[in-house]
Amino acid sequence: MAKHQQSTPEQQSVRVLKVGERVRHILSELLARGEAHDDVLRASNIAVTEVRMTPDLRNAKAYVKPLLGEDEAIVLKALRTNTAFFQKEVAQRLGLKFAPKLKFAPDESFDEADRIEKLLSDPKVLRDLDDEE
Repeated sequence: MAKHQQSTPEQQSVRVLKVGERVRHILSELLARGEAHDDVLRASNIAVTEVRMTPDLRNAKAYVKPLLGEDEAIVLKALRTNTAFFQKEVAQRLGLKFAPKLKFAPDESFDEADRIEKLLSDPKVLRDLDDEE
């Protein structure tokens, strides 16, 4: 009887990251080629910035951002409406035992980066930074 090798947490997390990156590529490709039968998705340029997988690979949260940030709410609604199509395509292309359940969320990291940039360029902050040097 063959023993199952125990994988380390590091190996598991690397696998989770790799699968998440593969899902991101698949979703990006589907959106770039306009394969979803949805006029909103075909008319929009959407970036899939990150996909976070749960450790069991059963759930995936895809962070998306319409380029130029236009009509984000409409794009998210269209993505959520077409979730079944995306799940089916991801399942076929991944070849895993279980297809991950997809959820789409807006990517807030760009907004947060802008906020931090504005804070750092504030004259009061610049003055404090100059004092430290």
